[in-house]
Amino acid sequence: MAIATVCTSSPTCSPTLPTISLPLLKTHQPLQSIPFKFDLNLVSSDALTIAPTAEAVSPASPALEAARDAAMAGENEVKWNWTYGLEARRKRRRKRRRGLEGRENGEVVEVPLILSVKPGRFTRKQEAELCMMIQEGARLEVERRRMAEACMHEPSLKQLASATGMSMRSIDNILCNARKSKEIIIQAYRGLVSSIATGYQGRGLSLPELIQEGSMGLLRGAAKYDPKRGCKLSTYAYWWIRQAITRSLANQSRLIRLPENVLSMLAKITEAKNILSNRLRRSPSDDEIAEFLDVRVSTVRLIIERSTHPISLDKVVVTDNGPLKLQDIISGPDEWNPEAILKKQLIKQEVEKLLNTLSERESRILRLHYGLDGITPKSCEEIGIMFNLSRERIRQINASALTKLRQTSIADELKLLYFS
Repeated sequence: MAIATVCTSSPTCSPTLPTISLPLLKTHQPLQSIPFKFDLNLVSSDALTIAPTAEAVSPASPALEAARDAAMAGENEVKWNWTYGLEARRKRRRKRRRGLEGRENGEVVEVPLILSVKPGRFTRKQEAELCMMIQEGARLEVERRRMAEACMHEPSLKQLASATGMSMRSIDNILCNARKSKEIIIQAYRGLVSSIATGYQGRGLSLPELIQEGSMGLLRGAAKYDPKRGCKLSTYAYWWIRQAITRSLANQSRLIRLPENVLSMLAKITEAKNILSNRLRRSPSDDEIAEFLDVRVSTVRLIIERSTHPISLDKVVVTDNGPLKLQDIISGPDEWNPEAILKKQLIKQEVEKLLNTLSERESRILRLHYGLDGITPKSCEEIGIMFNLSRERIRQINASALTKLRQTSIADELKLLYFS
């Protein structure tokens, strides 16, 4: 606030020049320049009074010269500071523009290593961040497997970076984020996995094995989790944990693996047996179980027969002659009969004679399709991959070869009849 006072009481009174005061500055300070943002420079003092004397207003005054020099130096300093700040802002804007342009053009974008969540109760944002890191790692793993299958060897980090259009540092960050996120999720949801695995004890796998399979299902669910669905990660991953545990029981709990549909039907049959046993006070028959489940009796009998556990031939059985092993009681197969062995050898010789009448390709296709050389029979599609032919072409060659064999066998029978 500026106040100007003029003395008019006496003609001899010397005029008083305007007095400029800065009330915001509370203490007396030496003359110094205060830099401002908009190229302004103020000289601070509580009361700066321009004296009426000639020495005060004289341009040659040492005090005024010092103040002017200080003001000019401060102005230059403020101007340099403001120009430097403007240049720094411009550089940041140009860097952001280059980053956006590179992202639009598909250039390399650096992915930082960010892990700001800790094990415990997560918010929706933290769950989404962890699952997003796992999904990015899964996409890189899919690309790595595709390159490994195409190149027939494990790709290097440089090859993977060139194939994905990313830098090696970005790939390292993505893999580290995915690995750390998996560890955090497994540690945080260990209680959920353990509570689910406890209900499947006593079915062929131990509790640590069930927890391990459930953790794998948890990670599979986290890789497919979408936060836009509106549910929490624990709710979404519950089904994946149960599925992983049940599939591991189906594949590993039995010596002879059963299909999944047979296992589900076996569980229904077991439940029906328990219900009917409590209701009838006796063991139910196969017909009653089939009627209760509304399925065929043959289906129930077949599943019960196939679901029985195998018995070792070394099992000891008590007989009238003392304890004996099952392999000493059960008779061997018919192949040990000399007549059956001779008959089988004669059939093999006849088949070899018939196959020699065909071309080499037809003979080999028949051997592969029917497993004549003791190998596993193969489908037409598998044989077509081996011969670089279509499945339909392999089927035609197979049918043509069988027709030739029938004609050859009929001709041989006619010759035998003619000459006899």
